[in-house]
Amino acid sequence: MTELCDKYFKTDQQNRKDMYRRKGWWTGESLPDRYASIMRGRENDLAVIDNHGGKLTHRDLWNFSGTIADELDSRKFRKGEIIIILLPNIVEWQVVLLGVLRAGSIPANLPTRTDAENLRYVAELTGARAIITTEQHGSIQTGDIARSAVQLCTHQIDLLILDNEELNWEPGRIKQLAPPSNVVGLDHIMFTSSTTGRPKAVMHSADTLAALNLTFTKRFSLGPHDPIFMASPLGHSVGTIHGARLSLYNAAPLVLQDTWNPEQALRMIAENQCVFTAAATPFLNDLVESDWQRDEPKLASLRWFLCGGTQVPQTLLKKAQQQFPHTFITVLWGMTEGGLTTSIQDSPLEKLLTTAGIGLPGLEMKILDSENRQLTSGKEGELVMRGPGVFIGYYGQEDLYKSLLTEEGFFRTGDFATLSEDGYLRITGRLKDLIIRGGVNIAPVPIEEALASHPKVSGVAVIGYPDERMGELLCAVIIPHGEVPTLEVLNCFLQTRGLPKYHCPEMIRIVEKFPTTPAGKIRKATLREEIIKEIKMEKIGA
Repeated sequence: MTELCDKYFKTDQQNRKDMYRRKGWWTGESLPDRYASIMRGRENDLAVIDNHGGKLTHRDLWNFSGTIADELDSRKFRKGEIIIILLPNIVEWQVVLLGVLRAGSIPANLPTRTDAENLRYVAELTGARAIITTEQHGSIQTGDIARSAVQLCTHQIDLLILDNEELNWEPGRIKQLAPPSNVVGLDHIMFTSSTTGRPKAVMHSADTLAALNLTFTKRFSLGPHDPIFMASPLGHSVGTIHGARLSLYNAAPLVLQDTWNPEQALRMIAENQCVFTAAATPFLNDLVESDWQRDEPKLASLRWFLCGGTQVPQTLLKKAQQQFPHTFITVLWGMTEGGLTTSIQDSPLEKLLTTAGIGLPGLEMKILDSENRQLTSGKEGELVMRGPGVFIGYYGQEDLYKSLLTEEGFFRTGDFATLSEDGYLRITGRLKDLIIRGGVNIAPVPIEEALASHPKVSGVAVIGYPDERMGELLCAVIIPHGEVPTLEVLNCFLQTRGLPKYHCPEMIRIVEKFPTTPAGKIRKATLREEIIKEIKMEKIGA
């Protein structure tokens, strides 16, 4: 029986791959080949610019990336060897990405905030052949962090320090080299967090990533003359997929901001006439709050702002729509593993404000209950997905990957959600963020969405606080806007918004900022640890 199931699964999987090719979502074309063909005749046009004065034409980018590829070849790098990119948002990031791909190596990117231990872990997990980084990024000693990771690794890793477009080579200690990847079709590795706290190595093929770029390009009418603004770290999947790779896919200008500054971002978007960006909620909030002295509206050139990473309060969306009248703002749902949903221009206002939109072409989504039964529209359960832009596995963690697939090949996202009859997705929480209070599962997202609309709340996260009797209690962690609201005021507000009494938090904590990922997501596990530690210290002091 198991053999029959495996045979059916492989046949179904092959049929879907064939269908993706027939539909044109999978073309088999490499990103460097496509870029070379699209930018032909436009070699002197802008390819990439950053806020440090870096600026490259398409000819510059092609030539400099060729130098990187030649250098890797002269050092006897083998096809399929994995190279970690640990660089900030500077023009050289794009040079290195294109050079690594042209050399036949596999790029694996990380944000510069990565510490030495996590860098060592992912280097050993992937058998990385080299790390490319800078000596320093702001106050972060990226060079020393990389050296520490290299010393701790059990296999040989070379270190390449980028300095003014030159690569300074620091050969690793003579150890055994890890074998090149033998994963068929592997083109890019990105990393995402897991419940254990260790990163997972998400594998994508050239086809899965091109499917995302292609369907985004069509949905948002993007082309070679549509500059992309990217302040999200290129080391994170949002920056990689919707910034670095999307700009190469269309041979479009990429405008990079290294360190987030909303006033500078507004100027860069205006000066470079950027039309598209994708960023997390804090970026949108900061742009709304920023001062703007010019005659034209904020973000006048920007046609599309895709906002994701965490819940986007309706009040923020409404403010942004008022301040950015020329910009279509939609919630973006997606994962490093792929997927992706957005609203479209003819989406009803109610859908724009309350959902994450509809899937990109080819994306199949279902909602399952705890017994793996498909639920009808409007019912809450776990979101599962499959499609041409969904990843091909976790590197070095095949058992984990298989454990997250249904019998039909759908990937379990770990998100609680509902799907409407017309395909609109609403994310209601994360499985690992569920709060179990008195045996009742409570998803924090509806509570957070309601609290975020209170005028005295600038930011909010709802977490579970351990309690001997109830298991967990609800704790609202608030960044106040002006006067600090009381717990009683917030709970009364929640009940006026129609939330049941058991959704009302038992405690409130006030913070100045949240611990976040480089992409702006709140690190709830870290926040919970900090709040628990803080309360314990207060009890000891009392």
